[in-house]
Amino acid sequence: MDVGFFAQFVINGLMLGMMYALVAVGFTLFFGVLDVIVFSHGDVVMVGGFTGLSMYFWLERMYPHLSPGPKLLCMALVSMTVIALLGAAVARSVILRLRAAPSLNTLLATMMLGTVLRESIRLFYPDGANPKPFPALLPKWSVEYSGLTLRLDNLILFCIGALLIVSVHLLINRTRLGLAIRAVAQDEETARIMGVNFTLIVLVTFAIGSAVAAFAGLMNGLYYNEINFSMGLLLGAIGFSAAVIGGLGNIYGAILGGFIFAFLQTIGAVALPFASAYKDVFAFAVIIALMAWRPTGLIAEKTSERV
Repeated sequence: MDVGFFAQFVINGLMLGMMYALVAVGFTLFFGVLDVIVFSHGDVVMVGGFTGLSMYFWLERMYPHLSPGPKLLCMALVSMTVIALLGAAVARSVILRLRAAPSLNTLLATMMLGTVLRESIRLFYPDGANPKPFPALLPKWSVEYSGLTLRLDNLILFCIGALLIVSVHLLINRTRLGLAIRAVAQDEETARIMGVNFTLIVLVTFAIGSAVAAFAGLMNGLYYNEINFSMGLLLGAIGFSAAVIGGLGNIYGAILGGFIFAFLQTIGAVALPFASAYKDVFAFAVIIALMAWRPTGLIAEKTSERV
């Protein structure tokens, strides 16, 4: 295989892996703190993308001469803030209220919530049933060499995604808030006795995971140049698979799982006939095999380091 061609697929895998890792981080944060699987998380990613797009239309109407950089910054800040509030509201109104109920109730509730979010966008967003073009706000400059195309917009998205993941890592491991989150994840009752506000920590954790998901939605729109109301179904399935295969409850495993899934898709796109049709099938099949081989994930969760 040509070196440039191979390098191009590696770059594509890194881009997709960063997007999937951002989604998987939310799943693992929620599970680490409350031992719950939030199946609506993929649709939260989708709502984040549509929130950013709505902000773009508002800026175009109110400030048509604003340059692309400030527009994108405003879109990211507004989208992440709105979706963080949405995540906290879901935690307060659904997740915490079902704490005493069987875990299946939470699974069903979040699955139905995802359907509500998805259908709300389809029905109430203008022309929401059809794919929506996403504005190209990043520089299109690129370098081409021997079959390899290195695009500046992809590099910017990757670096911002990496910075976001590093920020979550530092928040969890280097701040008092992160210490409280880890304390709740390790032993809820002891954390309460030590004065940790359990409800507040849960709301903050869901806000953080949802804000990261909102940026993943923007990243998806900027990368593919379109978003649609159903994109959360696949992104949610991939993000959850990445979190599980990496080691559900382990934030580093979630990141690893995201990149593994992306590279499996990339390998499938190169090695299989009719690549666009079968790459997801190939990736999910390999993930199933890996789960059968390592049921606890590639990075087994340690009780003292669940988040």
